[in-house]
Amino acid sequence: MTASPPAPSPARTPHGYAFDNDSPHSAAHHASLEGALDPLTLGHLRDGAVGPGMVCLEIGAGAGSVAHGLLRMVAPGGTVTATDVKPGRIAAAPGLTVLAHDVVTDPLPESAYDVVVARLVLQHLPRRQDVLRRLVRALRPGGLLQVDEFDAAHEPCLLAPTPQDAALYERFTTAKATLMRAGGGDPTWGRRAPAALREAGLTALRIRPHVLLRAAGTPALGLQLHHLAHLAPRLRDSGFTPAELDRLDALMRDPGFAAATGVLYSVQGRRPLRTPAAGDAPEAPRDTTPDTTPSPEAT
Repeated sequence: MTASPPAPSPARTPHGYAFDNDSPHSAAHHASLEGALDPLTLGHLRDGAVGPGMVCLEIGAGAGSVAHGLLRMVAPGGTVTATDVKPGRIAAAPGLTVLAHDVVTDPLPESAYDVVVARLVLQHLPRRQDVLRRLVRALRPGGLLQVDEFDAAHEPCLLAPTPQDAALYERFTTAKATLMRAGGGDPTWGRRAPAALREAGLTALRIRPHVLLRAAGTPALGLQLHHLAHLAPRLRDSGFTPAELDRLDALMRDPGFAAATGVLYSVQGRRPLRTPAAGDAPEAPRDTTPDTTPSPEAT
């Protein structure tokens, strides 16, 4: 059965996002996201038994690489709805519905989807727990929610040409987190995602942490270079000089530079098959043991 899609939203400014989905840097940003994170996101969805005939929703779909990967998994017979506040970069495909939709304010159909995916969305939203509950209600009983979020509390510089370069890079990562908080986001929310999914009523939690390397030629470094380019005006306002920003760009491209990302937590949970009656014991999770198998890029 095909779900009725969420109601489309008129164009608007995103709530609290540090990075605009439609900036001049977006193409490079999305390409880096796809290279760095799609193998993890899509691999975990395959592990979660996403398969033919399923009805799926991705919020904050960006350029649509995860939505298209989902579409391949659920063929034949499945469908994917991909939403974003600015969905213009998502390519059309049979079985894919693309909508301008603000998950903070626009309605979602209830009990409509077998799979819901949210990657790097909730940590940007001040009302993230309210949104999370709505995503759970959008699942059919037994349906799967996957949330992928970073905890960027610690993004250490591992190698730099000089101690001054290392200090400049760590000052940049601190400033980036401060700018995210100023928009109502929480750069450390990834560590709280498992508890948030359980509080929202999901069971069978599966938690998989990953750390990626930022070094020359890696997609994870491409993400950080995008962040620097996108945030440059606000970084200047917060005290960085043009010379320091130029040095940061050169430093990250230096073959002698390496850093680690924060921890990316990929968390899955399922909506219970029935709503517990008054006095019932909570449904026991089938699997709450974190899966710590390292990814190919994990350090």
